[in-house]
Amino acid sequence: MKSINIFAPVMILGMSLYSCTDFLDISPKDQLTTATTFSSYEGIKTYAWQFYEAFPAYNSSILDSENDTDLGARSRKNTESSWIWQKVTIPTNTGNYSTPFQNIRAINILLENLDNAEISDTEKKHWKSVAYLFKAYNYIDLVNKYGDITWVENNLKDDDQEILFGPRTPRDEIAIKIIELLQYAETNINPVGDGENTVNIHVVRALISRFGLREGTWRKYHGLSDHDTYLNACIKASESLLESYPKIMTNYSEVFNSASLAGKDGIILYKQYELNQVTHVLSTYPKSASGRWDLTRKAIDMYLMRDGQTRWTSPTFHGEDTPYKEFRNRDFRLYFTTPPPYKVIAPGSTVNYTHTTNPADSEYFAIMDSLSPDGMKALPMRNWNGFVVRKVPHFDENNDGQAYNVTYTGYQLMKFSSRLNETISSKDINDAPIFRIEEVMLNYAEAKKELGEFNQFICDNTINKLRNRGGVAGLNLTNIPDDPTRDPTVDPEMWEIRRERAVELMAEGSRFDDLRRWKKMEYATERKLGRWIVKAEENNKIPTLNNSAAGYVSYEGVPPTPFPDHYYLYPVPSNQIILTSGVITQNPGWEQ
Repeated sequence: MKSINIFAPVMILGMSLYSCTDFLDISPKDQLTTATTFSSYEGIKTYAWQFYEAFPAYNSSILDSENDTDLGARSRKNTESSWIWQKVTIPTNTGNYSTPFQNIRAINILLENLDNAEISDTEKKHWKSVAYLFKAYNYIDLVNKYGDITWVENNLKDDDQEILFGPRTPRDEIAIKIIELLQYAETNINPVGDGENTVNIHVVRALISRFGLREGTWRKYHGLSDHDTYLNACIKASESLLESYPKIMTNYSEVFNSASLAGKDGIILYKQYELNQVTHVLSTYPKSASGRWDLTRKAIDMYLMRDGQTRWTSPTFHGEDTPYKEFRNRDFRLYFTTPPPYKVIAPGSTVNYTHTTNPADSEYFAIMDSLSPDGMKALPMRNWNGFVVRKVPHFDENNDGQAYNVTYTGYQLMKFSSRLNETISSKDINDAPIFRIEEVMLNYAEAKKELGEFNQFICDNTINKLRNRGGVAGLNLTNIPDDPTRDPTVDPEMWEIRRERAVELMAEGSRFDDLRRWKKMEYATERKLGRWIVKAEENNKIPTLNNSAAGYVSYEGVPPTPFPDHYYLYPVPSNQIILTSGVITQNPGWEQ
């Protein structure tokens, strides 16, 4: 039995003191609450739990964002990405803009009241550090989406017009302020935080690692100055973390499908889920008929063969004319992310099944049993209440009456689904990693490469550790296999670093931001394709490329090109511009 969720129940108490309405109008009774709330260490801690809600954890919006990339697709018709198809409209209001500012206001309230707290100076510095970390986190989100953004230094009073009428602060100034906040926090936060699974010095460094890489590469590829400052900040923080977290979890699936991540190797911070307290839906949705996500043909091709070669160059790749051939000898992480193919006999809706007489239909059962000895990812696939899915791929148009666990591309995304808590719909309890050392490894490798400092030693302690977990031969920098699909503007070492990032972080919500910071959204304008099929063997209603009798599944057409430069930043909500009489301006290119 897991202990109580560290983020949620006490967070609700903190939020009761400052509701969304309270953020906009602090009344006298709230001022009285403020005086008592911030008078003690425990009161401050209770108030601060609400800050953790800024971490998305297992939120379906993470998977929805994958549809805006080259590697993900919604498993429904007519759900093309507005970003890729250039159909984004300027919102009147949006939580992308307002929610971080609401969070920042709550953080500034804590900062404003710390001096009067009856706690030691060391404790005050600790809570100031906690507040600074979350303020930095929210501003990182805003800068990532909008670039220049209004900086709010202090808590706003009722008649304070700073947020309404203050102009946008240049990105250069915001980025410096973010680094300063995080550097203060790194120096002054209680190294162990406020108990298990709370923000501490390692969480601060993990955020520096993430922001340093994101901001440094954005600056490099979008023509801004001073990218080395941020890349070096990433490297310094990452090196400290790699020393503190020398191991990773041996089973990739357990990173995402464990009932508890407490004390697990490489987990820096996680969100804890508990039945009847705080749950999510990312495990249930793919196993139902209500929420579906797929991977694309390109995503599958990212996964190497176990000899370290690509599917185009390895002698161990047996072809793609059958699903069984395509999955042989691949990176084990592929099998945990989308189910390998099979076919069983399961009459009606039942939890029972038998194997067919064709050995190929059960080829991957033993492999999955060895990779998932706890049965969490074992075959056959099952829906949310345990009914056996008779075959994979399980196309929507050829589901044999089983309208769940379906796919459109042929590669259903099942990374966050397991048999944990099976038979209870939409109340999933597998813990969500928020910061893990594998991301830090990837940040470090990429930042080092950007500065010309990547070498075999770093490769072995980052990229090759991750490959090893997938059963893939290590990358030898003196003999990098040729990839015929490599972008010629990206050098082979960087290509492999970026490949590893795509594979390790597949469907975790980072790809859209990665393509934007590299200024490579043209990857997402390539036509999204699915599995190779013979239509007569599946369903003639399934569309294929060029409507061929045998070919790649193709539900979407060819997106417009080129990807507009102004689409690399989000449009500022129109209401902000109207309310400020144009003091807050629109991002260039969105004016029309």
